[in-house]
Amino acid sequence: MSDPRTLAFVMDPIDSVSIDEDTTFCLMLEAQARGHEVLYVDPSELWVSEGRTRARVTPVTLRRELGNHVSRGPARDVVLDDEVDVAFQRVDPPVDADYIAVTQLLQLCRRTWVLNEPRSILAYNEKIWTLRHAELMPETIVTREARALREFMAKMGGHIVVKPLDGKGGEGIFQLVDGDPNLGSILEQTTAFDTRFAMGQQFIPEVSQGDKRILLLEGEFLGAVLRVPPEGNLRANFHAGGRAARTELDEDDRRIVERVGPDLREAGLFFVGIDVIGGKLTEINVTSPTGMQEIDRLDGVRLESQVLERLEERLRERG
Repeated sequence: MSDPRTLAFVMDPIDSVSIDEDTTFCLMLEAQARGHEVLYVDPSELWVSEGRTRARVTPVTLRRELGNHVSRGPARDVVLDDEVDVAFQRVDPPVDADYIAVTQLLQLCRRTWVLNEPRSILAYNEKIWTLRHAELMPETIVTREARALREFMAKMGGHIVVKPLDGKGGEGIFQLVDGDPNLGSILEQTTAFDTRFAMGQQFIPEVSQGDKRILLLEGEFLGAVLRVPPEGNLRANFHAGGRAARTELDEDDRRIVERVGPDLREAGLFFVGIDVIGGKLTEINVTSPTGMQEIDRLDGVRLESQVLERLEERLRERG
């Protein structure tokens, strides 16, 4: 590597990552292989002093050895703009008060390039952002009223899916069918008794065949994997037991990528995952999208290499 840079990864605890599934770990390994300095940052070890964002950073050496995947160097305190070229914000949702605070601290950086763009992460909830392209989605409602969700359900023929706006990994997603004796209780919990916003969506029968996680790099197609739900389960997320299967883009998928990609690129969202079920866009994941390692294995590719190559290209352009 002729131009080594310093890359900091603000992320959940590195000791507990899944070395065969975690996308952040995969990106860190590739950065290390290309000669970059790789730093680990616990989100709790960010702060601002004298108007500058600082962090306690730990140099790490990574390897694909279960139980021995990370070695730590001596931690040091740095001003990000002085010592870090790129900061990856890879903390998993929910986008709660702590997540927002970490993102706002990173937003104060002037020289350090923060990925994804903090302003866009703060401005657009992952699920609400999708509604910028409502014409590509199944019928959708966002409300905190259980009554409105019941009315929407009736309009959709008595069959919908409800989900929290700040969930992750399939948490809090319910398939609701008219006549379910638990319907009232589920709506009460989902809306926290009409005090919390939730999303309701038309049920898409093709979900039984799986949903496509499509990774985009600067709004361009990078790779895709089909997430197949376990028997008797609506949720295909890997954290919920979904199985990875090889897939290719069809005409509907390509149309969605062509429509959504320019918006993502303009918003500075460098690495994004979109979810598509039955030709319908259901979510746009901008915080810490996953699926890279599964695609690598199924397609015999190394998406992390493409991401780091593009990153290095953009860094050269930035000077």
